[in-house]
Amino acid sequence: MPASARNPPEGEPRPATLKEKVRRLPDGPGVYLMKDRLGRILYVGKAKSLKRRVSSYFQPARSFLSQPKIRALVELVTDFDILEVRSEPEALLLEGRLIKQYKPRYNTSFTDDKRFLLVRVDLAAALPRFALTRLRKDDGARYFGPFAHSALLRRTLLEMRRQFGILLADARPERAGGDAWRLYDDVRAEIYGHPNEVTAADYRARVDAACEFLEGRSREWLAALRTEMQAAAERQQFEQAAGLRDIVQALEETLAKTRRFERERALPRPDEVALRLLGEALALPAPPAHLECFDISHISGTFVVASMVHFTAGRPDKDQYRRFQIKSFVGNDDFRAMTEVVGRRYRRLAQENKPFPDLVVIDGGRGQVAAALKAFLALELRPPPLVGLAKEHETIVFPDERPPLNLPPSHPGLQLLQRLRDEAHRFANTYNADLRSKKIRESILDEFAGLGPVRRRALLDHFGSIDRLRAASAAEIQDVPGFGPKLAVELRQFLQGR
Repeated sequence: MPASARNPPEGEPRPATLKEKVRRLPDGPGVYLMKDRLGRILYVGKAKSLKRRVSSYFQPARSFLSQPKIRALVELVTDFDILEVRSEPEALLLEGRLIKQYKPRYNTSFTDDKRFLLVRVDLAAALPRFALTRLRKDDGARYFGPFAHSALLRRTLLEMRRQFGILLADARPERAGGDAWRLYDDVRAEIYGHPNEVTAADYRARVDAACEFLEGRSREWLAALRTEMQAAAERQQFEQAAGLRDIVQALEETLAKTRRFERERALPRPDEVALRLLGEALALPAPPAHLECFDISHISGTFVVASMVHFTAGRPDKDQYRRFQIKSFVGNDDFRAMTEVVGRRYRRLAQENKPFPDLVVIDGGRGQVAAALKAFLALELRPPPLVGLAKEHETIVFPDERPPLNLPPSHPGLQLLQRLRDEAHRFANTYNADLRSKKIRESILDEFAGLGPVRRRALLDHFGSIDRLRAASAAEIQDVPGFGPKLAVELRQFLQGR
């Protein structure tokens, strides 16, 4: 954040840049995110008018600024972001999601999710019931929502019970013999106007119709209600028309706005925010959509391997992962290994005319970063933006004269780098462990008397692995040069016995 956008000493006016940003705000509904000088989100709020609401924070005469908590918040704010939506209910839903996502220190609402309701339907049950819940679980059930208006949602479910003949959470159906079920043991079936005894298949058709309505794929019922409402009004049966109007409004408010928000509104994902903040922290020209990270792994200089992982839009892109065995030398030299694998990776990309990533991350400090840069210089390739992430203090190291950078632990950009680095470390260690396991399995051949290094290598070259050799017959072993019938039988017996 530029110095001109930071908070001035108490009593001095706000910077013109922040005031100008407030003046340019739209007058429609949306969500605002108050941030401090490090880009951390301090508070998330919703507004019917973004312009009026956000500007109120920067007008000292406002009475609500007398509250200590709000005054303390305002003193820390140096910037803000906004997200425009189409309606106030959408702003309410988005506000709750962002609070859950970022957990701002100055928000106390939404922590228990008590503003939102979901409709849960367990389609695995014999007779699925439609129930309200506030928690979405990974239990195989189907969930609809969240819904901003709880009262309208409850009214909608009651009307759906009448329209489709579905069961709500209070129903206790019982077996009626054979494949038949009795839905109610009282007069509710007569009130709702649907057969009380049904088969599971017949009831499932009701459930499917109700689910289609909640998805917004079935509008016939609403059209019929509107027609009925207009007919009642024309007959001057205004009380009936008003009741139908309320039902239509409840159904439309419950479904239309929430459905549009869920399907069309692209919420800012944590990855998108992290990429933007990382780009700003590293002074990149744009958020880095493609990141690659290198790590070296070895055990006391043996089994030296390297990994390269690729993140696209902040998420692992495993099709582009690569792993390397060190070929240019034998021994323990992390710097030399880093130069080799970085050179191999980007030489290939250059030869195949493929784009370089937006950011290359090296697991290590200045030495590892210099080793990576050396690979580009040797190949006469222009390196992409490149940094190192040193483990001890999670310090970001640059290849140029810029001083090391330490972002706060809560910074989303740093957290993304950590996830990238940890994934590269995991991938390298897994490859290292695989090679060690393979070597241990192959070492069993050392115990077979009379088998020298030439014939051992011939066996592994022919079969590819010790496991395939173990599964081979004596006749198949004889196909390997240097193995006669007797030696092939003895080797097979040896392997089977081990």
